[in-house]
Amino acid sequence: MSFQGFSPAAVDFLWQLRFNNERSWFEPRKQEFIDLIREPMRQLATQVQQEVHDRHPKLQLNLKISRIYRDARRLHGRGPYKDHLWFVLHRPEDDANNGPAFYFELAPEYCSIGMGYWAATPVTMAKFRARIDRNPETMEKLARRFERQSGFKLEGELYRRPKGDKGKLLDPWYNRRNIALTWDRPCDGSLFMPALANEIADSIDFLLPYFEYLSSLASDPEPSKE
Repeated sequence: MSFQGFSPAAVDFLWQLRFNNERSWFEPRKQEFIDLIREPMRQLATQVQQEVHDRHPKLQLNLKISRIYRDARRLHGRGPYKDHLWFVLHRPEDDANNGPAFYFELAPEYCSIGMGYWAATPVTMAKFRARIDRNPETMEKLARRFERQSGFKLEGELYRRPKGDKGKLLDPWYNRRNIALTWDRPCDGSLFMPALANEIADSIDFLLPYFEYLSSLASDPEPSKE
């Protein structure tokens, strides 16, 4: 079955789960979770994966869909269930955490589309800076392209002490510990429509040059220690 859109009841379910995050509340409503969230998310994820493959046959991406259950070793006083769920598309040579990945996320108060390299290592980001030092023109072109759009935002943890001064255009990219390009939006509109799958695929089209740039850093030589 193709993706038909989430329902407003799915958002309501996540709100309720946030404030009733315990097994006694969730277990009697597990089928509701499956029908409202898990199955539509699976349908959306597989449809987006196929659409991206059709558009970019050489781009082989693995799919991972998050589970509702939190890791019992990392609860830290929180309830046992996640109140936001997502899927990611990543390169087969990476897992879902150690390389750049495209994502869609659904939370009670927002949904989000984007691409992130959340667990980029210090060596990877040193390679990123070294490449900009060697050839700033490529990243300048990507940065200008990014500035011309208004949906996605550049995010990621900044270094407390900047690694260098590359000017207004490149500084926001150069001085980050990790990089994410995110588009957060309210839970309305296309979230409840089949068109969401194509919107995500169109977003991946836009983000692909940034994904490829970050993915290719693995083959760069390791720079000397800064």
